[in-house]
Order: sequence, then C-alpha cells, then structure tokens
Amino acid sequence: MMTEPPRGRPRPLPTLSRPQTLRQWLLETRKVLRNVPAAFRLVWQADRLHTIAMAVITLLAAGLPLAQAYAGKLIVDTVVMSIQDGVDALNGLRQTLPWLLAEFGLITLGAALMQGRSLSEHILHARLSNLVNLLIMRKALLLDLHYFEDAQYYDKLQNARRETNFRAIMIINTVFSAIQQILTLLSFAASLLWFSPLVALLLFGATIPAFLAQTHFSHLRFRLLTWRAPEFRRMQYLEHLLTVDAAAKEVKLFSLGEPLIQRHQEQFQRFFHEDEALARRRSLISTLWGVVASAGYYVAYGWIVWQTVAGVITLGGMTFYLTLFRQSQSVVQTLFGNLAQLYEGGLFLSNLFDFLALEPRMTNGRNLPVPRPIRSGIEFRHVSFRYPGREDWALRNINLRIAPGEKIALVGSNGAGKTTLIKLLTRLYDPTEGQILLDGVDLRDYNLAELRQRIGVIFQDFVRYQATARENIGFGQIDQLTNEPRIREAATRGGADEVLRELPAGFETMLGRWFEHGAELSGGQWQKIALSRAFMRDSEVLVLDEPTAALDAEREYEIFQRFRDLTAGRIAVLISHRFSTVRMADRIVVLEHGQITEMGTHQELLSRQGTYARLFLMQAEGYR
Repeated sequence: MMTEPPRGRPRPLPTLSRPQTLRQWLLETRKVLRNVPAAFRLVWQADRLHTIAMAVITLLAAGLPLAQAYAGKLIVDTVVMSIQDGVDALNGLRQTLPWLLAEFGLITLGAALMQGRSLSEHILHARLSNLVNLLIMRKALLLDLHYFEDAQYYDKLQNARRETNFRAIMIINTVFSAIQQILTLLSFAASLLWFSPLVALLLFGATIPAFLAQTHFSHLRFRLLTWRAPEFRRMQYLEHLLTVDAAAKEVKLFSLGEPLIQRHQEQFQRFFHEDEALARRRSLISTLWGVVASAGYYVAYGWIVWQTVAGVITLGGMTFYLTLFRQSQSVVQTLFGNLAQLYEGGLFLSNLFDFLALEPRMTNGRNLPVPRPIRSGIEFRHVSFRYPGREDWALRNINLRIAPGEKIALVGSNGAGKTTLIKLLTRLYDPTEGQILLDGVDLRDYNLAELRQRIGVIFQDFVRYQATARENIGFGQIDQLTNEPRIREAATRGGADEVLRELPAGFETMLGRWFEHGAELSGGQWQKIALSRAFMRDSEVLVLDEPTAALDAEREYEIFQRFRDLTAGRIAVLISHRFSTVRMADRIVVLEHGQITEMGTHQELLSRQGTYARLFLMQAEGYR
C-alpha cells in the first residue's frame, strides 16, 4: 500500500514516463486508438441525428478552403488583366463581380456550416454527458458491495468521471475535424505537389516535431491525473465536509474549518506544482518547435515570391499559392494537434471503459424463484467469511437454523460479526466457505433481485434521503410509492405517524435541509422514518440492525411491546445492544470474534452464567 508522503513535499512521480520499449508504446497506442470507435459508438448511441449532421458538415466544409483560395486567385487575376487591358473601372468591377459573389457565397456557407457544427456539438455534448453518467450509475448498481468498500474502486470511479464527457465529445470533434483537415489537405497537396514537391515536403515536415512533442506531454498529463486520483478524492471529501449540514456542527464547534481548508490547499499545491512544471515544459517545447514550423513557412514564402518576380507564375497565382502555403501549414499543425488530442482523449476514455468493464461477482445461479411462503426456514451451514483483501476471518464456522416465523436476536460486541452475518443473509456478500440455505436451497441459486425483494432491512447506518416523507417511507417498496393506504400503514407500524403529524405538510414535507422548505428531524425521528420504510416492504424476512438505538426508552418499549404483532408470520432477525429488547426474541445468539459461543432463550442464557449473563448483569447494573 502506498503511504502518504510528509506534508509540504510533493510525492515523486516515478510512473510519469513513456513506456520503456517501442513494443510497449505500440501496445499502449493500439489500446488508446481502440477507444476511438468506442467513442463513436457512445456518441451514436447518444444522438444519431446530430452525429450524422456532424459528418455531413465535415464533408461540406472540407472543400471550402481550396474553393475560397481559388476564388481569390481568380479575383486577383481578373483585376490584373483589367489593368493590363486598360479596361475602365466599372467594366473591371463588372468582370470581377461574379468571382466576388462566388467568394461571398463560399464564406457565407462556411459561416452557416460553423454555426450548424456548433449547434450539433452543443446538443451532442448534453446528450453524451447524460449517457455517460447513466452508464456509470447503472454499472455502480450492478457491482457488488465489496467494490464500495474498496478505496481502489473510488479511484477508478474518480478517473472514469473526470473529463470523460468532455473527452468523448472532444474525440468526436477531433475525428470529424481531422477528416475535414485531411480532405482539405489532400486538395492542397495536389496543387502544391504539382507546383513543387520540395516545398510541400518542407511545409508538412516542419510540423511533425511539434506533433510528437504534444503527444509526449499528453501522455504525461494523463499519467499525472490518473496517479493523483486519491488526492483529488481527498480534496473532494474535504470540500464535502466543509459544505454540508451533516458535518457543519462539529466543524464549527471544534474549529475544524481553517485546518481542513489548510489540508485542502496542501493537497492542491502538491498537484499544482507538478501540473505547472509539466505545463511549462510543454509550452517551452511547443514554442521551440513552433518556431521551426514558422521558419519552414517563410522559406516557402520566399520561394514563391522569387518565382513570381521571375515571371514563372502570375500575381493571382502567387496569391493562390501563398494562401495554400499559409493554410496548408495551419491545417497540418491543426491536424497533428488534433491527433495529439485524439491520443490524449483516448487515454482518458480508457478510464471510463475500464470502469464499465468491472463485473459483479454475484450471480443468479440457477435463477430459481424464491419460495412463498417459506416452509422450512433459513440455515447457515458451516459458514465462514472474510472480506476481500483481508486475511482475518469476519465469521468462522457459523451453524444456525431459523424456523419460519421465528424471532432471532444477535448479541455481541462491536466487530463480533453481527452485521456481517446480515450482509450474507441479504446476499450483499457470499460466504467464503459453507452455504446459506433457504428452504434447503443455496441462496446463490435464487434470483438475486427477487431474494432481496423478499427481505426487509433497516441498517444502523440507514440513509436519510433528502426527499419527501412519503418517499422516505415509500422507497422501502418503490413500486408501491403511490399506494397511500400501504404507506400510511407502514408509517403507523414503524411509529413515523407521530412524526408526520408534527410536520407542516405531512407526508409531502421535504426532509433534510438540502432543498428549500426542508424540515430537519432528530435522530429518533429519522429512525422512526427508517423503521417505517422497513415495514413498507412485503417480505417474509425482516432484519432490524439496532432499530431503536436513537429512540427514547418510552417509544422503544412501546414498539417492542408490539414486536410480535409487527413481525407476525415473518422471520425476524434483530441486532441490538439493549437487552431489554433482545429478551423478547425466541432465541438469542451470542457472537464473539466471528463465532457463535452461546444460543438459547433469555432465561436459558442467564442460567448458564456465560457471556450473555455477564453482559446483561453489567447493563442492568447501570440502570440501578
């Protein structure tokens, strides 16, 4: 694992170098260029009509520079001829007028095409941005929980999001622009090669070093941004802490504001100095090679003047070729610059496609339907589990049967494995060893979405949705969000009805302070909302992880007096540190260091005078 360097000293960048061998460079370039057709597929998927519009505009715009240059030649030659023939001004203007109108038409067409291209780019960018965000969100939905508990996942997510929308549309713009420039260049090249192959080689060849330099620095910048993903995420986290309600109280009371801003600035300075140094080198090298390209242009300029003075070509011809020289070099520089951008864009899109290539480990097995009702219950059979990337076991050799309708309480110290056991039951993870059976069938053989649909869960760290009270409850069964009687019943069962009566707009009150007219709730009120959300689900298994931790003693007593009624006909798995709560369960399971050490009713466990009895007496002593 990479450790953080001392503050104030930039972390060295050993990875910021080109691939060490030609073969490595070719392989990386091949991978980057494969992203170009993939980018086109993304843009085509986002908006076919405007993708076609961009292609048509490209083809039309490609021939305009040569046509405009030739129109300029005809104008100059007509003027010179009129002067030589002694034609009066009016007749001279009349002879030149058709070419003037032609050039005006070409310029007008170019302006119209430019505006059409700008409009298509704008629409494509908006649609592509939405498509990429949608792909990222849907991929995140498919991925297993272990990804979300791995820092490397967030680095990949950061890199996938950074500049992806911009880079994808940039690739499309660059490719269309490059096609236009190549077609334009071919038309120029035919004229220049006919005039002087040596001059054509001088003009085009002088721009190649600048292209190679741009490609080199594009690669370095990509490596810098990718390698710095953890620092960017730390900066975003600090920005989040300093700007949201959840942390505002502690930030103010503990005077954390300026120290956190200082950390944010230290992270920024580390990246900024490296980025600034890279930008300086890029600018210097690009300027030097730009001078070389300009020198090539003026050598060609001198040659064409000499040819004109020598009478080899006309004044209009000189104007034509000078225009071609100027535009040819500009087109070549732009083309090579676009190719460098294409390479850089392909590098960044690699991050997106690498993220989208992540695959979930959870499968539907035989994709069996979940039985309704549950007949023989749930069985943990020799279940052991350790988290990905960890050597220690979170659970070890768990054997436990839960009968239909039975109420089980899990007891143990923090880190004993209680919540991990729930994650396995809900298939947020699969066991490393052993099986979890539902009616004798491994959970892995059931349809995953249906299995989770049949389990109602409220975790201790439940989500406080910045949404209406109705939505906060209805999210427990999203397809019943408009079912008013069901939402009201769930609110009553979870105790949220009391909270709703105090809210200004009842079920339609916006909860939280993120949006206008939002009402903030106390911890206990939020817990009643979350508990109601769990009761919203039509499930035969109800899992409650510290469901009353934030409730006052009176409300907790009231809820658990009705505990059996609320969970009638369902399997209930309850995690709590309050023994006044767990004693109402049919059986109590004691976990220590990931293993079951005791199991029985409240009275049975007290009589054994083991861990449960000791913990119960300690807690009871605290109330005396």
